[in-house]
Amino acid sequence: MSQQVDEAGADGSVTTSHDGAVLRITLDRQSRRNSLTHTMIQTLVDVLSDAATDYSLRAIHLTGAGTDFCAGADWIATNSPDGERPRTGDLVRRVPHAANRVIELIHTIQLPVVCSVQGWAAGMGCNLALAADFTVATTDAVFWEPFTERGFSPDSGSTWLLPRLVGVARARRMLLLGEQVNGVDAADWGMIHCAEQAATFRNTVEELLARLANGPTVAIGLAKQALDFGQRATLSESMTQELFNLELSCRTSDFKEGLAAFRQRRAPDYKGR
Repeated sequence: MSQQVDEAGADGSVTTSHDGAVLRITLDRQSRRNSLTHTMIQTLVDVLSDAATDYSLRAIHLTGAGTDFCAGADWIATNSPDGERPRTGDLVRRVPHAANRVIELIHTIQLPVVCSVQGWAAGMGCNLALAADFTVATTDAVFWEPFTERGFSPDSGSTWLLPRLVGVARARRMLLLGEQVNGVDAADWGMIHCAEQAATFRNTVEELLARLANGPTVAIGLAKQALDFGQRATLSESMTQELFNLELSCRTSDFKEGLAAFRQRRAPDYKGR
């Protein structure tokens, strides 16, 4: 069943639908390449926060309507409607609870997030794709961090996400020189999961979503958490965290099903519990 979460007319909307155990989230502001307004960003925060405690869900799909994924946060739409400059401290007070919160939720939610990208993924749109667990792009998609070309410094997690995915040298090319990267190069760099021709793009996304939505959801979520923890921990600390996660995952029904399937030489039938 499809639900339009935010009815914003020409200002864009975020729509969601529950497709079995998959939550599909679509950014829809096609006249502006799905660039995000304040309202759209807040809707994403609300939708992802709700998804975090919805135990009927086992995977999330994030996509853009039309021919583009997302051209970032629309600075014209997100500034004061009367044209006045934001008051001092406005960004420091607002962004952690808006754009930054969206990136954090995608990165930390204990559900696998698949992002499908065609056309432009720029600025915050690029960082949404970087924060997802798996991003599938068309070969001619364009990933771009245009911050310095617009005269301001990078935001929405780009300086944390990019170096960890592609290394510092390539991150500098994107963040300091504004280099645009196509889908093929993004996959070669390890920035995204894979790049596909337009003819096979959607099938690849759906096959990946089906695999994740039928997997051991708790174990996948704990593995995702451990990967994040390991980015800022020692080997010893990471192995200790793995032990706690292992203790939890071994108490799930899916763990018992996995063992039974192994003994019986059959494919497991995981329920996400």
